Amino acid sequence: MATYLSLSEEDRRRMLDTIGIASERDLYRDVPEDLYLNEAPNLPSGKSEMEVLKQMKGFAAKNRVFSTVLRGAGAYRHYIPQIVSEVIGKETFLTAYTPYQAEISQGILQSIFEYQTMICELTGMTVANASVYDGATAAAEAAAMCRDRKRSKVLVSELAHPDVLAVMKTYAWAAGCELVLVPAKDGKTDAEALKELVDEKTAGVLVQQPNFYGMIEDAEVLGEIAHEAGAKYIMSVNPIAAAVLKTPADCGADIVVGEGQPLGMPLSWGGPYLGFMATGKDLMRKLPGRIVGETVDSEGRRAFVLTLQAREQHIKREKAGSNICSNEALCAMAAAVYCAAMGPQGIQNAANSSAAKAHYLAEKLEEIGYKKAYTGEFFHEFVTEAPKGAKAALEALKKADILGGLALDENHILWCATEMVSKEELDGAVAVLKEV
Repeated sequence: MATYLSLSEEDRRRMLDTIGIASERDLYRDVPEDLYLNEAPNLPSGKSEMEVLKQMKGFAAKNRVFSTVLRGAGAYRHYIPQIVSEVIGKETFLTAYTPYQAEISQGILQSIFEYQTMICELTGMTVANASVYDGATAAAEAAAMCRDRKRSKVLVSELAHPDVLAVMKTYAWAAGCELVLVPAKDGKTDAEALKELVDEKTAGVLVQQPNFYGMIEDAEVLGEIAHEAGAKYIMSVNPIAAAVLKTPADCGADIVVGEGQPLGMPLSWGGPYLGFMATGKDLMRKLPGRIVGETVDSEGRRAFVLTLQAREQHIKREKAGSNICSNEALCAMAAAVYCAAMGPQGIQNAANSSAAKAHYLAEKLEEIGYKKAYTGEFFHEFVTEAPKGAKAALEALKKADILGGLALDENHILWCATEMVSKEELDGAVAVLKEV
């Protein structure tokens, strides 16, 4: 924060006089005397700014930043235009407080509205919310949107991200609802198994596109199976991939969710990120969190307001459809600025470049014995066998300042390539693995 307001004793005195009290302690006069801390706590003396900065730099130096990254698994290293950090670094945006008073919050409300609009354009859906905590939370909230008195079971592809599955299981346990995993076959969700599992009690079916192994699912077929049984169809999508694949709306999705990290957020050792959610008109009143709508003021000028939902409806405990009352406003702002700066063509270019480099890496790895574990189309992630073991391969890459893929087990690795890696870097990684 650039603004720092220092107060002199005279300033403090004038403030106290203005509100009619003698000291700061009078602000807490309703607190019982025996609860006051009358002696200073036994804490070490404070450090100077220089000492604190030196210590924090020491902590930061322990982090390992690799020059080449070939790992994804839910968090992806994409190029972020400089304007993203420039805009979201402005003090006026550095608050998570709910913009209830529309008349003094038009800038924040418009930024959220623009974000929602871009999410709708990416997914093909009608309405989006102002984001939830992360992609896993979004998936769990989407499942809750589908449930009703007659239908309480949710089917989830076992090839969804493990973190998504973990959060969905927690939500289902807390709600006393059934969550069933749909098995995989040849690296994709088994459509025949889904047909066997879906029934009149199934509220929703969730499929990740691309799935955790990077494979492109037969999304339309899986959606048709869900709808034939009267269940809602949820798609959890990678927003960069969504720019070049068939839209979830065209695949029949009723609800679209996902992790927005690829849209302008750095890896950051784990966050904060944001979960996006979008749906159609039929379910928009079940969409959790905040929604910003466009209207006109008393003079007919374009204006923005929180719409459709009141915060209070989410704090009615067991009667609430959701208890989410907050959002990731600053991360959503980053996503909006990223999408605006890149434009549709820029995001498509990033997607196409990522896919092309991933396919190049797969071909080169196959040449040295790292065979793909599954056939079929993939986006920018894929699984290979590891001839000499995953641990040996990844250790060799680490010594060469390369963060290799994610070891799925002793003999399989999940690789990823984005537009951020060059052909020379990919060739260098393959050369290291060839030596192994």
